[in-house]
Amino acid sequence: MIAYLNGNYLPRDKAVISAEDRGFNFADGLYEVIRSYSGRLFKLDAHMKRLRRSIDELRIPFDDIGKVKEIAERLLKENDLSSDDATVYIQITRGHAPRKHGFPPKDVPPTIFAYASAFKPHEQELNEGIKIILKPDIRWTRCDIKSVSLLPNILAFQEAKEKGAVEAVFMRDGAVTEGSHTSVFAVFDNKVFTAPKSHYILPGITRDVVLDLCRKRNIPFEEFPILESRMKKAEEFFITSTITEITPVVQIDEWMVGNGKPGPVTRELQGSVKELIEDFLR
Repeated sequence: MIAYLNGNYLPRDKAVISAEDRGFNFADGLYEVIRSYSGRLFKLDAHMKRLRRSIDELRIPFDDIGKVKEIAERLLKENDLSSDDATVYIQITRGHAPRKHGFPPKDVPPTIFAYASAFKPHEQELNEGIKIILKPDIRWTRCDIKSVSLLPNILAFQEAKEKGAVEAVFMRDGAVTEGSHTSVFAVFDNKVFTAPKSHYILPGITRDVVLDLCRKRNIPFEEFPILESRMKKAEEFFITSTITEITPVVQIDEWMVGNGKPGPVTRELQGSVKELIEDFLR
């Protein structure tokens, strides 16, 4: 596998980052994951806009967003993924410098690392739905930044796996925020709900795709918190992300959602996403 590191394309196992890199010592960095369908990067502009925002919020001195697009496209070619489904992972840190809490001098270049890998959708989960667990949201309050500092997410996700679930969903102040790596939606009375954008959630690319599809398909929706007190009354739940697309949720902890099967609103949105991707590839 060919990866990219600081201007060089090289075998991934040869991509070596300094032990003094601030991403390693402080989680002082950010990342982005882009989905590729048949070699074409989906919603690339939206991903680059979010990447730019994360860079600005962390004040990392990196201006050449156009270069990231070039890197992603070349990695697909270098790894013979121009005709396949794939993901491209991009990570940017503040670079390597002596371990001090303050920012290093402005002339320290950021570290840019990226790689592409083949991807196969989780068809069974998409078709049959998944189980999730609920966890208190004790993360920091800047979850809107796609930071590499993900330890609380990792611990919650691992607990989900150990309990036979596919995702952990966070609860804060009596309401759903988001999953460990997904956005979360619920359907009440045929109306779609998801948490409004705030510092507590990542502005998901697929989240925005779903809301745009709701507008176009005249599916009622509202960016309003999914309240814990109402969760068991939901007819449907689903999660979204670049990787999961729209995945139905049929079980939460030990109780079933609706009749325990993916619901009609979820199915309609799944079909709409499929059509959107087909149109994108034409």
